[in-house]
Amino acid sequence: MPSSVSVLLYSSNADTRAQIRLAVGRSPAPDIPPVTFVECATLPAVLLALDTTRFDACVLDGEAVPAGGMGVCRQIKNEVFQCPPVLLLIGRPQDAWLAAWSKADATITLPADPVETAASLATLLRA
Repeated sequence: MPSSVSVLLYSSNADTRAQIRLAVGRSPAPDIPPVTFVECATLPAVLLALDTTRFDACVLDGEAVPAGGMGVCRQIKNEVFQCPPVLLLIGRPQDAWLAAWSKADATITLPADPVETAASLATLLRA
């Protein structure tokens, strides 16, 4: 088992990134090693991080601006070799169909519920 797992966290909103870090805590589940977050606030930063670092999962904010997480998700799923699984943060449950279009592996609705966030991320990290 690795000593830690690496998660790319993308949101243009620093409060959203903090909310996700707080919801996940040190680890999303007892059987998952501690999480190391790499935070990105822009699409170029996401693409550079994915090009230079191996991630176990990505958490993308569908409400980010100007590049929303749904478009970012679809782009990386189409362009990144062995793209890590993606947890997409959506603003409304009605946006689930857009999340499916973006090829997200899982979704949660903002504001993030800590239990749901941790459970969803843990599921992706176990896969």
